[in-house]
Amino acid sequence: MKALGNVDLLRTPALVKVLAFASVAFVFFYLGKHWSESDGYGQLIFFSSSARRTPPSVALSPNFNRSFDISSLVPPNQTLALTPPPGPPSLEETPTASPPPPPPAEPSITRFGIVDENGTMTDDFEVGEFDPAFVDEWTNNATETEGTGAEEIGPRVKVQRYELCPEGMMDYIPCLDNVEAIKRLNSTEKGERFERHCPEKDKGLSCLIPPPKGYRPPIPWPKSRNEVWYNNVPHTRLVDDKSGQNWITKEKNKFKFPGGGTQFIHGADQYLDQISQMVPEIAFGQHTRVALDVGCGVASFGAYLLSRNVITLSIAPKDVHENQIQFALERGVPAMAAAFATRRLLYPSQAFDMIHCSRCRINWTRDDGILLLEVNRMLRAGGYFVWSAQPVYKHEAILEEQWAEMLNLTTRLCWELVKREGQIAIWQKPLNNSCYLSREPGTTPPLCEPEDDPDNVWYVDLKACITQLPENGYGANVTAWPARLQTPPDRLQSIEIDASIARKELYKAESKYWDDIISSYVRALHWKKYKLRNVLDMRAGFGGFAAALIAQRLDCWVLNVVPVSGPNTLPVIYDRGLIGVMHDWCEPFDTYPRTYDLLHAAGLFSVERKRCNMSIIMLEMDRILRPGGRVYIRDSLRVMDELQEIAKAMGWQVAMRETAEGPHASYRILTCDKHLLHA
Repeated sequence: MKALGNVDLLRTPALVKVLAFASVAFVFFYLGKHWSESDGYGQLIFFSSSARRTPPSVALSPNFNRSFDISSLVPPNQTLALTPPPGPPSLEETPTASPPPPPPAEPSITRFGIVDENGTMTDDFEVGEFDPAFVDEWTNNATETEGTGAEEIGPRVKVQRYELCPEGMMDYIPCLDNVEAIKRLNSTEKGERFERHCPEKDKGLSCLIPPPKGYRPPIPWPKSRNEVWYNNVPHTRLVDDKSGQNWITKEKNKFKFPGGGTQFIHGADQYLDQISQMVPEIAFGQHTRVALDVGCGVASFGAYLLSRNVITLSIAPKDVHENQIQFALERGVPAMAAAFATRRLLYPSQAFDMIHCSRCRINWTRDDGILLLEVNRMLRAGGYFVWSAQPVYKHEAILEEQWAEMLNLTTRLCWELVKREGQIAIWQKPLNNSCYLSREPGTTPPLCEPEDDPDNVWYVDLKACITQLPENGYGANVTAWPARLQTPPDRLQSIEIDASIARKELYKAESKYWDDIISSYVRALHWKKYKLRNVLDMRAGFGGFAAALIAQRLDCWVLNVVPVSGPNTLPVIYDRGLIGVMHDWCEPFDTYPRTYDLLHAAGLFSVERKRCNMSIIMLEMDRILRPGGRVYIRDSLRVMDELQEIAKAMGWQVAMRETAEGPHASYRILTCDKHLLHA
């Protein structure tokens, strides 16, 4: 055997071939790498495949983010398979090093936010750009589903033309004028006849409420505060009953409103000045923004508060003075038919900064003070109750006894009598529960059970107990007006909503969404030229639509309706200085015919069509809409054809408009105008 050193390795043919092959491979590798990284040339794509049943992998050059057509590079007999096959082709990037395994799934959380510089979770952050499609989904219909019992309720019935109702129904309120149901009541001593008693489904409204003879377009605000057309509300009983109290007079073809009331015959302005002087901390238009006027008469108290940046919801039952709410609405003042009787009023807890009762004919101390406890539920922590009545200032024996009972009850409610002067007494509600918890054992009324929801109001009976205030101070810490309109309130965090982003972000995104839309309406549709005064938002969300109208300085007010079919956002609406009410749109609304100048419905019908026939809602909209009024329906394409048919059958003039997202969006805007119809 020869020694290895005797072999001339450099001259063997095999080694020469190996060196030559390595040199060629290096040159091609260099050229290929340089070519693939250049800006002006194509890309090198390397495939790996095997005979095993594993998906082929694709490795990209460093400029993998450029577009290319991979299908032309795959042989016809080879496919890029997904798991499980078959399926569309996919590209899987093969990294140079194996990535670490994904972390385990995070547990579900109930609070969203951002970690601040101290490592603490916070939801106080600025919202930048937002996705209009997401807000569209939340605003219009966040819960719409296909199939599985979520389809429209009842058969679709086509009506060529709705007829006019009899003339005697011109002031008809279905749930308050149901004579048959009222006759069947076991008792009416507590005011049960003034509560909602809606007709059965097969006896609902099926015709168009006619206007009174001689009806004409309402006098525009602010002139309407002082006068309205007689023919629009042709009822003179209030003139006869209140002729000496400066409420209302009739002069030729108009009613005139001097601004007085039973307890302020010299005018509401002077009366409001007296309240401000008695308790300066009330601070109309700053600390006090939202008020409730109980037994409002023709709503002069609320009408004159508007000039002080206070929005007042005026309420009264449809009783012997049944048209007082109708006069208020004709004047352009926020009002609703409502009664303190046996059920909770349809407003949330801590809604009103001030509640006012001037000779409202309510026995506040009856049944262990159950009616004043309802006031306590709705009154904001630190809010004021203003009572102007004979027991405050008269010294007759029976009236002094009533004053003693009132003083005893309010003391047990932990209210502080702040001032008693002339005909007015003013109490303040406590800011927290400390007084409630320090009362003597057995003191009545008791505290409500912890499981009682004070914001649950739809057909809920009154409860003779004290609603405790949230321990975290929610509801008591609202900012002063006008900053509170745009400030996300604390109670936003307590709203039960199914949202994938933080509540504050959703709140701000909704506000911006409606700001943009209303700005476009003002520019393109000339909304400032319309005589809008009374506006109803039929599915209000957080009140962004109403806030946008205020931002655009449109001289109107909005009643924000929160349907029972969705999340209860009413506390947020009131916390931002707006007014609203809970309602089920499958039932009639508690207002008179010809109430509103504009009805706005975003995503309402996509939800409610699963619960009742859409014609029920549309006929109710016609009832409460003034002749010459407008309707804006923003909703899914799938409901628009039927809505147009119904609107045309009611005599409305309709037009379909695209949203800002263009012709391929899944939503449209249906605009409708109601004309004056006569038999």
